[in-house]
Amino acid sequence: MESGSREIYEFCSFRLDADERILSGGTGAIPLPPKVFDTLLLLVANSGRVLSKEKMLAQIWEGSFVEENNLAQNISVLRRTLGETPESKFIETVPKYGYRFVAPVEELRDQPQTEVFEQSRARIYIDGGEFHESPQLGFATTAVLAPSIPETRYVRNGDVNIAYQVVGNGPVDIVFVMGWVSHLEYFWKHYLFASFLNSLASFSRLILFDKRGTGLSDRVPNNELPTLEQRMEDVHAVMDAAGSDSAVLIGVSEGGPMCSLFAATYPERTTALVMIGTYAKRIWAHDYPWAPTTEQREAFFDVIQSDWGKAVGLDERAPSMANDEEFREWWATYLRMGASPGAAAALTEMNAEIDVREVLPTIRVPALVIHRSGDQCLKAEEGRFVASKIPGCKYVELDGIDHLPFVGNQTDILDEIEEFVTGKLHRCERDRVLATVLSIKFADGFYDSFEATNWQDTVARSGELIRREIMLFRGREIPCGETGLLAMFDGPARAIRCAIAITDSVQRLNIPVKTGLHTGECDVEDGRYGGFTVELAQKIADQAAEQSIWVSRTVKDLVAGSGLVFDELGKRSFPDTDRKWRLFAVQR
Repeated sequence: MESGSREIYEFCSFRLDADERILSGGTGAIPLPPKVFDTLLLLVANSGRVLSKEKMLAQIWEGSFVEENNLAQNISVLRRTLGETPESKFIETVPKYGYRFVAPVEELRDQPQTEVFEQSRARIYIDGGEFHESPQLGFATTAVLAPSIPETRYVRNGDVNIAYQVVGNGPVDIVFVMGWVSHLEYFWKHYLFASFLNSLASFSRLILFDKRGTGLSDRVPNNELPTLEQRMEDVHAVMDAAGSDSAVLIGVSEGGPMCSLFAATYPERTTALVMIGTYAKRIWAHDYPWAPTTEQREAFFDVIQSDWGKAVGLDERAPSMANDEEFREWWATYLRMGASPGAAAALTEMNAEIDVREVLPTIRVPALVIHRSGDQCLKAEEGRFVASKIPGCKYVELDGIDHLPFVGNQTDILDEIEEFVTGKLHRCERDRVLATVLSIKFADGFYDSFEATNWQDTVARSGELIRREIMLFRGREIPCGETGLLAMFDGPARAIRCAIAITDSVQRLNIPVKTGLHTGECDVEDGRYGGFTVELAQKIADQAAEQSIWVSRTVKDLVAGSGLVFDELGKRSFPDTDRKWRLFAVQR
């Protein structure tokens, strides 16, 4: 560095200012303890070079004697803060020696940030104290961020203490009732759930609670787990403690019947009713043929008793994430923290006795039922049945196979809730935006190389990897067909670096992809991007070689000075276009 210049580094979506001692991401400054910051700075300044543990200990704790465990703890904090995954590494461990920072780093010289990150309402999520941004889930207003884990409070209802949290300060109160078991603090331990809750809190004052016998509320004997009536009284107590005279009740799965009973019994305290992936009855009957049989429920009780502590029920509740090891681990921990095996089995058995078919016609508050068409836990027919029994109820059936509302396309669910609760959606009014579009295509012949089942599994795994990289680099996925993925970015350099990360990640799965990028104006309608820029990016990807990243000259010219290097490919023509385009291949 030249004398007097500031040491500033950029890597992925982060910016590290050594002089101001600030690490910033898409959500602003990210606080780090001093020694953790020193560890990151040392690694980043020596990017690509392995540093011995001895050297790092000597420089970070100069003049002090500390054990290697202190350094290991700092590395662990950094990995969580940066959102490191097995497929997207920042810090590499060199066994029995030290560490190496492996993410691409750009060193700046007292330069301000040049890219303007224009976003609609960014879904901000928190994972163990780390702030992240998920811009593909957007509206126009700014979300009200919860702290890493909101304050947990308690209210006494009879002899039992009920744990609750309040997040946000919007004009309408929402009481969110999670189904099955819950744990308030583990809601916030996975970014998808935290993102969903923060999005609700962006237009409301969100009230959360753990039902008695589960989570952080008082545990009770298994033969004293709460009935629907007792759960209603616990909601009363929580609302009173939170200072809420009336609220919108949102019930997920088993939370739906309880909320429907509350709305019918206490309409004066129910502003509106929303049920997501819900049901009216949990045991098969001739006039309710979608529920499991008694034998099927008994088999599930046995699974709970034998496998509690594992990812029980996840294949039905979140099939799109069933192969994601991080999500499986979170889900298993969430269930363990939420209830004991005995309590979970007793609660599930009690839920099997629920039947609110006669209650639904007595509901007189505005009601919305949302169900995914391919829900593998509760059939869409059950949602249709519930909605048909409530006078004036609005029913919305969305695409998807996941039962948990925060898994899969949570944006559509959140859109419906916000419009129903507030009467409007806070969407951007833009018709055209400047964006860099990234098109990822599976190479020719890829589909023919797999059996049908293997092909679906492989595509699902690669899709998870690709979407993680898109999120990390602050991109927004654009809906398209099954032959690849599309994403748009506010900055072309980030789009290219995302493409490099994606290509490297899927290569480890032996999946050949080809990538095209173009920057230009995109047509925006109802949150969907289209127009010539999207089409040209797709056409560039079609012509690209396997495991290569091709960009238009527009993209190349916009990243001058970024350190990215290109090979010229000459001019290429495309179907349905009048002109030839100069293309370049990114050197990886």
